Amino acid sequence: MDGSQDDTVARAWATVRAHLRESAGARLFDQWLKPMALAPSPEQGAVRLTLPSAFMTNWVRNHYADRLLQEFRAQLPGVHSVTIETGLAAASTPVLTVESLPAPAEPAEPAAVVTIAARPPLDARFTFDRFVVDASNRVAFNAARALAEPGVPRFSPLFLHSGTGQGKTHLMHAIGAAYLDAVPAARVLLMSAERFMFDFVSALRSRDTHSFKLRLRSADLLLIDDLQFIAGKDSTQEEFFHTMNEVMGAGKRLVISADRCPQGLDGVEARITSRLSCGLVADIKTPDLALRRAVLTRKLADMPGVTVPAEVLDLLAARITANIRDLEGALNRVVAYAQLTESPIDLEFAVATLGDVLRGAERRVTIDEIQKAVSAHFELKPVDLVSARRAVVVARPRQIAMYLAKRLTTRSLPEIGRKFGGRDHSTVIHAVRRIEELRDKDREIDTAVRVLLRELEG
Repeated sequence: MDGSQDDTVARAWATVRAHLRESAGARLFDQWLKPMALAPSPEQGAVRLTLPSAFMTNWVRNHYADRLLQEFRAQLPGVHSVTIETGLAAASTPVLTVESLPAPAEPAEPAAVVTIAARPPLDARFTFDRFVVDASNRVAFNAARALAEPGVPRFSPLFLHSGTGQGKTHLMHAIGAAYLDAVPAARVLLMSAERFMFDFVSALRSRDTHSFKLRLRSADLLLIDDLQFIAGKDSTQEEFFHTMNEVMGAGKRLVISADRCPQGLDGVEARITSRLSCGLVADIKTPDLALRRAVLTRKLADMPGVTVPAEVLDLLAARITANIRDLEGALNRVVAYAQLTESPIDLEFAVATLGDVLRGAERRVTIDEIQKAVSAHFELKPVDLVSARRAVVVARPRQIAMYLAKRLTTRSLPEIGRKFGGRDHSTVIHAVRRIEELRDKDREIDTAVRVLLRELEG
């Protein structure tokens, strides 16, 4: 770029930074976005941004790649890509570039896709050998590996479901990478359901749905993440249904993920959930302490030259229990802060760095609060949950309350049993297992649990 172009991009960058600070909030902006710097770019319309560490680069890529492109294009319509790198010499760090699709004939929201060279947007970190396996995710892991094998697929579609940050997206990227390694000429397409919707709407507005259909239906492996985002979108669901039928009918591979089982997808047409249920449905359960600790050990192995004491890893595993993504993010934050401040990592440094995270994790719901919330939701009296009544109208809410107590508190099984009328710990185990089973096949139960979780965790 010449000098005048550099000045124009710099002014746009100042505006983009102001918008990011306003939308993200001061704490998040200062921690992750403020360190970004604008770097020279030899190509007109290409913006280069740099960050001081690979950890920060990965976080910004995962959370703000599309947003940065949209913000720059709002200021400079000629911008066609935004590259996020580590430092000015980023040869050791893969460069991820966000590129816009050609503008439609009629005004429409700019659709964006993420590309890494000529391959689909696969994150190099998300491979099968980096996925930590235990009983909570073994079925999903084995199913994902089976679908990535060359030859006639044993099943299709594969439907993965779990809560946020438990590993669904990791497995989807791993499937794509492994299948491309086995069949380099394969056409692999990975996109979120939200991107599916945006691209489809853009195709409608530009009167070019043929290209959209051809792109998706010609894929040998199609991966759609976060299906719940098309709930209630009738025209998008219509197109998704036909795309799904075309891919499956041609004997190709289809992988879908969502935050709940097919039957629990409110607002998604029954014909779609029925077809999804015909394949293999695999869930990923909440990680226990042993898995959380193993994940940190595996994550640390990918950080050459970084030393984190065992007591710090134990602290993170014990205190950050919501999901794997938050756990890895906490480790990244500790390491990044240590590198930026040239400080040694010890327990005191970790606590100081993660003060807000750990305080948030300390917030524990009490069993009394759970019993009150469940009683109110099901229009019962709190005393009913600790009574000897076995009628389903009381027994099922009691099981839900026990399930929530196990999930949201640090109480032991015997302690939970005592809080529910002196029941044995085996009764609590049965209740937890029963509600886990029902959440997969009973939409009403799953919805009730989700509502109560939001209320109690909020």
